[in-house]
Amino acid sequence: MASIEFQNVAKTFSRHAHRQLLRQRLVHWFRRAPNERFWALRDVSFRIEEGENVAIVGANGAGKSTLLSLVAGLSQPDRGRVTVHGRVAALLELGSGFHPDLTGRENVHLNASLLGLSRRRTLSLFDEIVDFSGLADFIDEPLRTYSSGMMVRLAFSIAVNVEPNFLLIDEVLAVGDHAFQAKCFAKIRELRDQGRTLLCVSHASTMIQQLCERALWLDRGALLMDGPIAEIIAAYEGRAALPRP
Repeated sequence: MASIEFQNVAKTFSRHAHRQLLRQRLVHWFRRAPNERFWALRDVSFRIEEGENVAIVGANGAGKSTLLSLVAGLSQPDRGRVTVHGRVAALLELGSGFHPDLTGRENVHLNASLLGLSRRRTLSLFDEIVDFSGLADFIDEPLRTYSSGMMVRLAFSIAVNVEPNFLLIDEVLAVGDHAFQAKCFAKIRELRDQGRTLLCVSHASTMIQQLCERALWLDRGALLMDGPIAEIIAAYEGRAALPRP
């Protein structure tokens, strides 16, 4: 049975990750100034079984995208354990897993290989991927000539057609035209009905309530609530409406 499990997971980043002049880097190096760490996730634990559809809510900087990157294997926790059983297809950042100098066709093969598909399996799915994307006329053009909406079309088409156990989406479907968004939602519902799992980050509460039954509420890196999505959304939006101290 496919599943995702976080056990007391913590993840930090340095606050000094911005660009610095060489002189500033040398000063920090010789002074051994301690880097201040930012806690993106703090002691987070939960389990998601295959077939569940889960939204992750929280303010900007709450740790939502960091959590998805850990599930996708793009980063590793500083503490705790992340266990993922099953194939994960991720739509986390526009153009991630793509190369701008390669054609759409070549990027389909590249992205599918990163998701663990063999060349033979990719070839068997290729026409279906291109047909869903609606990019047949552009598939042999370099990706750098694609608009942001076209890149989303191609990325989503690959992700939903590689038979993932888990589909991770981080706001990326906000890009693109309404017709394709409707097509994506229909496909997501189809995958859900097939027993696939959706793990979704979005500030569009209406959309995630249509797609998900459960929600995780992150606040400053900590898991504040985990439960039915209607309850979590009501609590989160009620708190967000309160004046800040």
